[in-house]
Amino acid sequence: MVSLIPAQRGWPRRSVPATTRYEEQMSDRPNPTEPPQIQIDLDETTAQGAYSNLVLINHSDNEFVFDFAFMQPNAPRARVRARILSSPRHTKRLLRALELNVRRYEERFGVIEEGEGPIVMGGGPNLVS
Repeated sequence: MVSLIPAQRGWPRRSVPATTRYEEQMSDRPNPTEPPQIQIDLDETTAQGAYSNLVLINHSDNEFVFDFAFMQPNAPRARVRARILSSPRHTKRLLRALELNVRRYEERFGVIEEGEGPIVMGGGPNLVS
């Protein structure tokens, strides 16, 4: 079992066993009045992860849809590796968590160069690569 608070200590830098549980003990929390962290079970297939270099983002009034895809160089077609559906509230919390983690990453490792990849905004899904 790995005991950590992902936002404070970072993810483990080792391969993840087939059924790892991420949880926090009451004594690990700096402020005991905070609600306890949830336990997350990670199976072997999910632990492998899926590389994505392209994200299509769409939304309705009820949800956001993130299609994480992989596009090979010089190939006109991308394959969706994962589709994540999220509520608007959760998506906004995710955005804030990503901003915080990118800021921490850049403080530690330096500024991330964005490059020339397309960010397409229009009437259809937004494309980020």
